[in-house]
Amino acid sequence: MPLSDTLKAALWMMGSVVSFSAMAVAGREMSLDLDTFEIMMYRSLIGVVIVLICARYFGTLGQIKHDRLGLHFTRNICHFTGQNLWFFAITLIPFAQLFAFEFSVPIWVTLAAPLLLAERLTSMRILSVFTGFIGILIVTRPWAAGISPGIIAAALCALGFAGSAIFTKILTRTQTITCILFWLTVMQLAFGVICAGYDGDIALPAARSILWVFIVGFGGLFAHFCLTTALRLAPATVVMPVDFTRLPLIAVVGAVFYNEALEIWVVIGAIIIFASNYINIWDENRKKRAVA
Repeated sequence: MPLSDTLKAALWMMGSVVSFSAMAVAGREMSLDLDTFEIMMYRSLIGVVIVLICARYFGTLGQIKHDRLGLHFTRNICHFTGQNLWFFAITLIPFAQLFAFEFSVPIWVTLAAPLLLAERLTSMRILSVFTGFIGILIVTRPWAAGISPGIIAAALCALGFAGSAIFTKILTRTQTITCILFWLTVMQLAFGVICAGYDGDIALPAARSILWVFIVGFGGLFAHFCLTTALRLAPATVVMPVDFTRLPLIAVVGAVFYNEALEIWVVIGAIIIFASNYINIWDENRKKRAVA
């Protein structure tokens, strides 16, 4: 009996969930030997090789253009900054808390969209942003725990990812996925080499880190491939809730392997952030059905 597209989409999303979670574990393990710039450099090097092999195999090398390099540069500065802060935050705060901050990315995209994408900020989107911000406050609880470097890094990484998402959306209007991924990996490899080597000392991965380096390199690209495939098979309202399983999964990993305590406030805040995202997705799909 063939699988339905909805079930296929759910399975692809689980691949994305596992890949992102594996990246988090690999990033923390690699931090024992490498700094964040070196991690990004090795990750991007592997990414360049994968993209070129896949582009050659699927015959899409000719899709790589040079006409929007400025926009590619801006997009990749945002992503490189966000990803470095993400790897830095991994070493300072629990996995679950960092992942909860990641769920806030659509909130910042919604706020910036009217300025950068010329999209209208509707009342439902404003409600979504307000609800999501309450969730963020519950996760961080600055009035109780204070603001730590790890919290600041996690918050700023979400802003970096939001900027990356916005400029990626602009790029998709004229650029193919192959082109975007090529400049993503090449530019971030250059950024990594510059930032890791400015002091003339780039560390090689220790023997114990080799496997983690490949997990980070393959995991990032595979996670996004799974996500894109899932969204092609089923609506976002079906696909995106599956992504929320990242939180309980990584919380279990953190508790079992790193003795991390999962605070109830992180769970409550993450649920509220997820609800704010879901409200926005549901409203957008409702409008599309009404127009159709």
